[in-house]
Amino acid sequence: MSQPVLSVRDLHVEFVTRRGVLKAIDGISFDIAKGEVLGVVGESGAGKSVTGSAVVGLIDPPGRIAGGEVILSGMRIDNLPPEELRRVRGKRIGMIFQDPLTSLNPLYRVSEQLVETIRTHTNLSSSAARKRAIDLLAEVGIPAPDRRIDSYPHEFSGGMRQRVVIALALCAEPELIIADEPTTALDVSVQAQIITLLKRLGRDHGTAIMLVTHDMGVIAETADRVAVMYAGRIAEIGPVRDVVQNPLHPYAKGLMGAIPSLEVETDRLVQIPGSMPRLSAIPTGCAFNPRCPFAFDRCRVERPEPIQRDLHRVACHLYDETTIRAEALA
Repeated sequence: MSQPVLSVRDLHVEFVTRRGVLKAIDGISFDIAKGEVLGVVGESGAGKSVTGSAVVGLIDPPGRIAGGEVILSGMRIDNLPPEELRRVRGKRIGMIFQDPLTSLNPLYRVSEQLVETIRTHTNLSSSAARKRAIDLLAEVGIPAPDRRIDSYPHEFSGGMRQRVVIALALCAEPELIIADEPTTALDVSVQAQIITLLKRLGRDHGTAIMLVTHDMGVIAETADRVAVMYAGRIAEIGPVRDVVQNPLHPYAKGLMGAIPSLEVETDRLVQIPGSMPRLSAIPTGCAFNPRCPFAFDRCRVERPEPIQRDLHRVACHLYDETTIRAEALA
């Protein structure tokens, strides 16, 4: 196998507060290959966005990376000095945020922002950088890019602003793009266009994409693999079709069961009782055990480690050989 573009190994992220140290990310590991889209899904508070921020070194105090490694194409980047990490973040990793207005300066024309970014990370002249910026706007679907390039951000619609942000992320031809809820603020038709664009980036440029979202529809349409997060850990990770059609972890089963289907008629959707625990009140053992209909004594005292089951990796005692043997003997 070729080397993955991104490898995250046993990542821990903490926030130091007056009430003590809160663990936002508690030992997660995953890889993203060249040209692959990894979807990261879960309820609000699961740790999806914190994971993306940790990968690019955007965890601000009182937050900190407390352990683990982030490796980009064989190079460890989580321990780099801030200035060196900033160069890596600008050139080799692109970011797409939920609200494009947080990524675009309203006081500057789109041309100025794109050209400045291109010239910062390449040796192109001003005229060559402008041509490259126009080409990027055309690639992401901005009509008449040679005219629109000199517009201000407020002169674009929400969907067009998001396309500009994607062009901005592509300026230095990054190896990895982290897209944090890139379609949440957009209407459904524009969402479909952005999804198609992200898929084409992975296919045509070989860009690895980490897609953070709470929308399983976007994941099913866009991702190659999906990681289901719960309370700062990965509950299950595997090929998107397998996880959607045959989830193993009880939490993943609940999420997939809550998706309406046009093929199967049902009176009620699956409902997961309770809510995501606060960081200050994560249960011992499996964090999902208070909400899990299959929880037993071991779940309440011992945290499950990821277990390989076919193409899935699932953190659940139900799939541990010890539990399986005990049930067979019962």
